[in-house]
Amino acid sequence: MPPLLLPSSAAAFKTRSAPNIVLSTKVDPWLTQTLKRINRIKRPLNSVPQHFRCLTETLSSPSAIWTLCSLMLPKAPESELRKDDNPLVEALFNYQILTIEAYIVHVDMVSQNEVAFKLTPESIESLVEYHKDIHSVDTAAATWNWSEKEVQLKKLQEDFVQAANRFVYRTNAMALEGLEEDGAGELLCGRSEEVRSAIMGLFLPLLPPPPRIVDVVRPTPLLPSSTGAENWWQPTMSLSQQTSMDPWRIVPSSPNTTSSADSTSSMWASMGMNEMQLPSPSSSFSEPYTTDCDSPPQFYSAPMTTAAYSSPMCMAPIPQLPLPSMLLQQQCSASMGFGGFDWGRYQDLSMSFAM
Repeated sequence: MPPLLLPSSAAAFKTRSAPNIVLSTKVDPWLTQTLKRINRIKRPLNSVPQHFRCLTETLSSPSAIWTLCSLMLPKAPESELRKDDNPLVEALFNYQILTIEAYIVHVDMVSQNEVAFKLTPESIESLVEYHKDIHSVDTAAATWNWSEKEVQLKKLQEDFVQAANRFVYRTNAMALEGLEEDGAGELLCGRSEEVRSAIMGLFLPLLPPPPRIVDVVRPTPLLPSSTGAENWWQPTMSLSQQTSMDPWRIVPSSPNTTSSADSTSSMWASMGMNEMQLPSPSSSFSEPYTTDCDSPPQFYSAPMTTAAYSSPMCMAPIPQLPLPSMLLQQQCSASMGFGGFDWGRYQDLSMSFAM
């Protein structure tokens, strides 16, 4: 069973008892000189048991209280401090010096070569009062209000009471060189700064709860590849846009000019028959028209106009036009736009599309 690093008297809320002292088989000369210096009565220190007995009696004395450090703390919350142009006056009226005292609970000069100090009940009570009356008020004023603020503040005070009672300062055994008469002493070689930093680290701020993360509810996509509310199909050109530009000046993205019968009918309905002009495509776009009969192949092309050569734009293929039979399926009305249509040319137009 491994030896305990600290005795039970070093635990929180334990009363003071004789320190636990472990010496090696050979005592260091500096310890012998320290014990001879502090003893009023000369006693022999020639063996390890004699050193053990002398050190135990000295450190077990009720007056064996060590001064670890001194803290300068405010006397009141920040809102109640006195304001003065002279900083010396402010320091005298607004701050107090709190002395932190402790007693030795453990001396190990074999394995750890260390000495352990535990705070006195008076020092613990002073720290708890300052934390409750001043520190808690200041840290509560520095945070915003929420529903469980008082509960968290009370828990912060309880945690500090536990931390102050569990506080044990452990340092090198050479700290015993600061030993004085009746077992009292103070830390040397800058160890007081270590204690001051450790004790001030016990004063934790009151942390508000983190802000709640609001989940953004997004609609379920209609398709796996869809990322939002968007159209499935590309928007088609409106009728007003189709009539505002010449149909032969639109350069399609592909040679395919197939369109539905509804869109073609609306295009024919928006213009009169006299306004239609078909540009002549280049010879590379002319394809032969063939039938199953034995008649020789015939080629057809629209008559060339000057408008086809005056435009610097690229020539588009002939758009597919609806047959007159498709137009006759609709009722004759004013919305069809046949105001300038000459019914005498119906036979010529039907023959040109029927061949």
